[in-house]
Amino acid sequence: MFTDPISITTIACTTAIAFIAIVVALKWKAQGDSVISALQTAKLDADEAKAALESAKIHGCIDRTRRRQVEAVFDVLRDSVLVIDAHGEILHANECAAGLLSVAPSEVAGMPLAEVVLDHQLISTISDARCGLPKEGRQYEQEIQVGDESIAYEVHLQSVGRKDEPMHAVVTVLRDLSKEREIARLKSDFVSKASHELRTPLSSISAYIEMLVDGDAADETARQEFYAVISTETDRLQRMIDNLLNISRIEAGLMHIDRDRVEFGSLIERAVKNMKPQARAKKIDIHTQLASVDLAVRGDSDMLYQVVVNLLSNAIKYTPEGGRIVLAADAENLTHSLHFSVSDTGLGIAPDQTEKVFDKFYRVENYRRVAHGTGLGLNLCRHIVETLHSGQIGVDSKLGMGSKFWISIPTGDCSAKLAA
Repeated sequence: MFTDPISITTIACTTAIAFIAIVVALKWKAQGDSVISALQTAKLDADEAKAALESAKIHGCIDRTRRRQVEAVFDVLRDSVLVIDAHGEILHANECAAGLLSVAPSEVAGMPLAEVVLDHQLISTISDARCGLPKEGRQYEQEIQVGDESIAYEVHLQSVGRKDEPMHAVVTVLRDLSKEREIARLKSDFVSKASHELRTPLSSISAYIEMLVDGDAADETARQEFYAVISTETDRLQRMIDNLLNISRIEAGLMHIDRDRVEFGSLIERAVKNMKPQARAKKIDIHTQLASVDLAVRGDSDMLYQVVVNLLSNAIKYTPEGGRIVLAADAENLTHSLHFSVSDTGLGIAPDQTEKVFDKFYRVENYRRVAHGTGLGLNLCRHIVETLHSGQIGVDSKLGMGSKFWISIPTGDCSAKLAA
């Protein structure tokens, strides 16, 4: 049985078309799988990139936070701080460094070191430090001109970076030495003055004891005179030591006082009674002007009595014979304070010396020949009034026309006896 040629051809064509369709379908499928795979890969890459971006943002925030924290630490330091990057530009300057800069510290970030820092030697030193420093850094002292004055600084330099890097960031800390040097000078002056003041009574005591040992006191009257001088100088030495100790305790915050109701009028009357013999010897009249109000304060009776006695004693010492002293006291209801003053007709004090008289060991030069003194009494009065009783002390004076020393003390609650 023979098949029609046309049918055979038709079958062959149909088979070929089906095969081609299968091949194309398989090819499209393969391409589709590849596209899907590529899309999936792209999605994974995008997710990783997004995660990396988020991580970078987080690390950036952390770095900025850490930098702000470090800058905040720099800003609270009392020393001047300059942070320079490896390119010689300023990263940060704290407020204490303002005097070293030509612009405000808040505006220096990103500016070249040489254009901002005023001192050329400091610029040169920091620039050299960018090339690297020893592990312990570098430290030296330098005088730097700040405004109209020259200030001594202790300069600390520390480089930041790896050893193989050609340039490093540099942190510079400058500590002002002027206060330390002033304190050292004051300590030296104090030791010198204290030694001098202590030596004077000791020399007198030693001299009179030596004369007694050598038999220079021929009779009992002479010996009693020598004993009196030794006793007077010993008392003077004791007062000086007591004053020094009290001042030191108050300055160190170690002095504890008993606060109670203190009748200030009684203190004044007691002081006048005790000091009248000295005033009578110089024919000086002492008058009191006590207001007819409650003159009580809440404080330490013994300490305040020392103030009254010191001020009255000074007035007697530096008032010529035949002079006049007035002690006055009044209460101010508006400010709840008591005002006490000692006025004299003495030598007076020059305007440029009125504040200095309250310094340790300070004595008006013209007064040295008039009366003996240690220069500690008024300083102790200031500490008692201002430090222990939160009051004020001052002096109004005109040269050659007398002085008026005054104090003002808060009255506090004096309605009952209170202990501190």
